[in-house]
Amino acid sequence: MMLEARELAIGYGSTEVGRGLNLDAGGGEILCLLGPNGCGKTTLFRTLLGLLPALSGAVLLGGKPISAQSRAEIARRIAYVPQAHAPPFPFEALEVVLMGRTARLGAFGQPGRQDRDIALTAMNRLGIADLVQRDYSRLSGGQRQLVLIARALAQEAPLIVMDEPTASLDFGNQAQVLAQITSLAQDEAKDGRGVILSTHDPDQAFALNAQVLLMKDGTSHAHGPAKDVLTGANLSAVYGIPVSVENTTSGRKVCLPKLEAQSAPTMTSDALTIA
Repeated sequence: MMLEARELAIGYGSTEVGRGLNLDAGGGEILCLLGPNGCGKTTLFRTLLGLLPALSGAVLLGGKPISAQSRAEIARRIAYVPQAHAPPFPFEALEVVLMGRTARLGAFGQPGRQDRDIALTAMNRLGIADLVQRDYSRLSGGQRQLVLIARALAQEAPLIVMDEPTASLDFGNQAQVLAQITSLAQDEAKDGRGVILSTHDPDQAFALNAQVLLMKDGTSHAHGPAKDVLTGANLSAVYGIPVSVENTTSGRKVCLPKLEAQSAPTMTSDALTIA
C-alpha cells in the first residue's frame, strides 16, 4: 500500500499553508517530517488523512485519489496516532485499544475474542499489558501515548501516521517507541508497515534510518535519505540557528545546535517617535 502526494497545496478554505509538496511512503518505509513550528506539518497530516481537502494537486492512497475513498476504506489502510487525546468518558485502556478494531468490524459490529486477542497482543508488544484495566483518563501522558500506538497496531492498517509520537514520553519510552517503529517497518511477516511521523528531533530520523521531508514555510526545503538531507547547512537554513552534524564514536550521527543567546535588538530614540 502506497500513500503519495503530488504537487500538493494545503490549507484551510482560501488560506494556503503549503504548496508544491511531493512525498511517498509504502510498506517497509519510514518517512519523517521535520521543520519548525508553523511550517505546515499538521496541516499536511490532515490532508494526507483525507480530513482536509487538497487546495490543488493530489493525495493518492493505493493509486486512487483519497478524496474518492470512504472513511471506512481509509481507516482500513491508514491508522493515525494523534499527538494528544482527551477521552470523553473514563474508558479502560484495553477498551481504547479495541477501538482500533472498529475499521474491521463495521459501524454496528461488536469486538469478539479474536479482536480482544489482537488488542492484547498490541499492548504486550509495547510493554503496557499492566495497563489493561486502568482508567485511560488517569494515565500519564506517556502511558496514554503508548495506548494510542497500541490502538493503531490493533487496527492492522498497512500504513501508520504518527503526529510527534514521542513528544510526551520519557527517555526510556522514547527509545522503546523508536525501536517499535523500526520493527514495524522491518516486520517480515507482513512485509513491513509504512510509517509517516513528525518529530522535532532530527536525531530520531538518523536513528530510524528514515527518509526525510524537511519543511520550511509550507514548502519542501529538502527531501531524501536522512544522511543526505540532514546536513548542517540545511538545518541551519530551516531553523535559523547554526547547527553542526557530527559523528559519535559509535558511528551515529547527531545534530548539535550552537547554544548562543540571541541579543534583543537595540531600540533607539527614533524608534520611539510616534508619527
